[in-house]
Amino acid sequence: MNKQFRLAARPVGLPKASDWKLTEEPVPTPADGEVLVQTEYISLDPAMRGWMNDAKSYVPPVELNAVMRAAAAGKVTASKHPGFAVGDAVEGVLGVQQYAISNGRGLRKVDTKLAPLPAYLGGLGMSGLSAYFGLFEVGQPKPGDTVLVSGAAGAVGSIAGQLAKAHGCRVVGIAGGAEKCAWLRELGFDGTIDYKSEKLSDGFRRELPKGLDVYFDNVGGDTLDAALTRINLHARVIICGAISGYNATEKPKGPSNYLSLLINRARMQGFIVFDYIKKYNETYEVLNKHYAEGKLKLRETIVEGFDTFPDSLLKLFKGENTGKLILKVQVQ
Repeated sequence: MNKQFRLAARPVGLPKASDWKLTEEPVPTPADGEVLVQTEYISLDPAMRGWMNDAKSYVPPVELNAVMRAAAAGKVTASKHPGFAVGDAVEGVLGVQQYAISNGRGLRKVDTKLAPLPAYLGGLGMSGLSAYFGLFEVGQPKPGDTVLVSGAAGAVGSIAGQLAKAHGCRVVGIAGGAEKCAWLRELGFDGTIDYKSEKLSDGFRRELPKGLDVYFDNVGGDTLDAALTRINLHARVIICGAISGYNATEKPKGPSNYLSLLINRARMQGFIVFDYIKKYNETYEVLNKHYAEGKLKLRETIVEGFDTFPDSLLKLFKGENTGKLILKVQVQ
């Protein structure tokens, strides 16, 4: 049988158990041109919270009673597709389920000799692409620039910081807790700000005495507002995410310090990883090369047990993950 988590209700605030329905149905059989994938790992991402809302966005919302949208990685167990063979390791948008049918579009074969399978849901997958495109396509850092990253110990932030450092930038990361900040220093970050133990303003004065040239924002809210007070002339502010407001029950306020963009002739721009789909393959090669050469260090927080999905997803919004949060599927 194939266990699946389906969206039962639109959440208000943090998703709760009643917003999900755990169902079972027979394992499907692939038709001509299709493959069957047994999922081994499911990616848990902040974006999933937005997909649950019935609101206009960059992708349609998940329909009620539909299998929850999610990236996943696993092995091909049956194939009627010429491009895939039984045993191939693959990743793609397969949903929160133990088995998935794919027609091959968007399904990527991955090399588990280079890196473990979970890596292709994180730094060698969408998280890595988001970090790369946000940093280089939007932020356009120059060697010597000071780059600030919020959510720096998360899946995207940790990669963005390492890529900026490899590009010759001075990198400062904002994270919650001494352990996460210590890990950022292991990754080569030049400075860290622990928002749980100090005021951002104090950390900014210490770590950004000359301001910042690029801000990679994963948090939004008050953190974005504070960072705008430190931007330099012609700074670039990258809007990758705003996890601080994803579960808000009231309409979020805009940054009150936005006039700093005018004064400093700066640019603030959002982006979606799908904007750069034509560059996926070449960027995967760059990320793989960095990883193989030891220039890109990855960490995953892996939670075991398919049935734990509703509670495991909430770890994102409680800051309980370091690096990429992944659910390990255990098929019984």
